[in-house]
Amino acid sequence: MSAVTSAAGGTEDVVDLVRTAIHQGEFAPNQRLVEADLSVQFGASRAAVRTALVQLAAEGLVERVQNRGARVRAVSLDEAIEICEVRMVVEGLCAAKAAERATEDDLALLREITADMRRAVEGGDVFAYSELNRRLHAAVRATGGQRVADGVLERLRGQNVRHQFRLALLPGRASVSLPQHLEIVDAICARDPERAEAAMRAHLASVIETLPQVGSSPVR
Repeated sequence: MSAVTSAAGGTEDVVDLVRTAIHQGEFAPNQRLVEADLSVQFGASRAAVRTALVQLAAEGLVERVQNRGARVRAVSLDEAIEICEVRMVVEGLCAAKAAERATEDDLALLREITADMRRAVEGGDVFAYSELNRRLHAAVRATGGQRVADGVLERLRGQNVRHQFRLALLPGRASVSLPQHLEIVDAICARDPERAEAAMRAHLASVIETLPQVGSSPVR
């Protein structure tokens, strides 16, 4: 039984449910996505499922295979590294813009998240740290106000979520990345765009350097 089973309404509901199932590892890389099965699992029409798979294929999460239907697209290690290289440039821009545009409320939120990240590391809670990591990057993007960049990065994050999850579980990784995130936030709070961009790029360079250690096998 799927952990993401729910009654879906329209196509967007099915898109969200299947996307979540892929992100959470409910559907493995290269696993076939059978329309009839998904229709039963999510309580949706075959037409809604078919349309949802087309949209998810456009997002890069699903691929259509001739005469075999749809399957979860597997992201190789090389592609995961390329995604991070794009993120390095775009998120660097977002960090710089955040340093220029942050309000006091924005800065308070960033400080709150990093304080929670410290506690997660101290408590050895890698799952909480992984979620806080996601929240911090999202908050930096939102603070920067770069809506186009935000859309691009969210799509890339979705494609790379399995590698990011494996990276979060790597022993000692959180202790390495925490100071990097603190430097990003310190630079934004200092309203120093160049330093903020450099800090974000350095953090993602560290991610790229570490990715080969986690390999390309899926997390289930």
